Amino acid sequence: MQVFATKSRHSQPITHFYHIPKQGLTPCGCGFVLLHIKYTTMKIIGTGSSHPERKVTNHDLAQFLDTSDEWIATRTGIRERRILTKDNITDLAVEAAIDALNNSQKEPGQIDYIICSNIINDYLTPGLSAIIQSKIGTHCPCLDINTACTGFVYALQLAESLQVAGMAKNILIICAEEVSKMVDWTDRASCILFGDAAAAAVVAPGDNLIKIKTDCIDCGDVIISGSRHEKTPFDTEGNDKYFPLAMNGREVYKHAVTIATYKIESILKECGMAHSDITYYLLHQANLRISEAIRTHIGEDESKFPSNIESFGNMSSAGIPCLLDDLNKGGKLKEGDRLLLCAFGAGFTTGTCIIDW
Repeated sequence: MQVFATKSRHSQPITHFYHIPKQGLTPCGCGFVLLHIKYTTMKIIGTGSSHPERKVTNHDLAQFLDTSDEWIATRTGIRERRILTKDNITDLAVEAAIDALNNSQKEPGQIDYIICSNIINDYLTPGLSAIIQSKIGTHCPCLDINTACTGFVYALQLAESLQVAGMAKNILIICAEEVSKMVDWTDRASCILFGDAAAAAVVAPGDNLIKIKTDCIDCGDVIISGSRHEKTPFDTEGNDKYFPLAMNGREVYKHAVTIATYKIESILKECGMAHSDITYYLLHQANLRISEAIRTHIGEDESKFPSNIESFGNMSSAGIPCLLDDLNKGGKLKEGDRLLLCAFGAGFTTGTCIIDW
């Protein structure tokens, strides 16, 4: 017999089908039995973050680039960023993970799964999540993902799927990024934007996640970076696939503002919510001008759009969870606050989420 259960929140039904024996059930004439099952999603129970020691200001960059503090700040909103030097991305990721575990009051042994968003690190294999696991003392499955700056929202979606499938309860999400190793430090159009960082969150079963959506829209090669490959004896072309991060700034701005605004409006409409129902809009910290343009389209006060890009730059997928940790540790979040997360990155990947604190 096929049995199905439906759950509706904010007029968005979710249906699950189950195959169970007929014994003990009295089916209706159509052969289906409607079960009323409490549908549990997730909640964020802890956050953490870590930044490199080395602070690089716009004045520092002006020593070797044709630029100035005013030129960078007026175009990006960035005054300084943190760059890895003697420290490494693994250390940052471990520090952020431990910080989040402590904040969640969970022991490493209570973590059922680790998801790590990461573009580049010291190894092609093993994955960064496996390295982190060995250093923090968990014993669970690990998964690395690369959806660029959208990684945190994608990781939340994967975590929810694992919880709903009954595969995991407590899940550690880590976003660890060292974009400074990807850029051309003679190109003032790109290297001025990025900073290195790691952030983490622990999610557990709850009823706080309202809706989450991810997507990928073909916008051409507006953000792209090549990788190094070992040559084989059979590669007669001898092409080096590596090239540093390249961005079409004008196209990135246009696509980011247009797509993010559309995604925010869409998820609010699907949930039957107004702009004013959101306590904080946590946008990917790409460029302050992009965030301000999105805010103008949404029409909400700037106090609802917190930012940390001035001090840390664009931290790729670590940007939103770092900002979330800043709000959490700064005492600015209270139970019931409604957060809308919106990220966009190379691909063009997008991720939008509404979750209660």
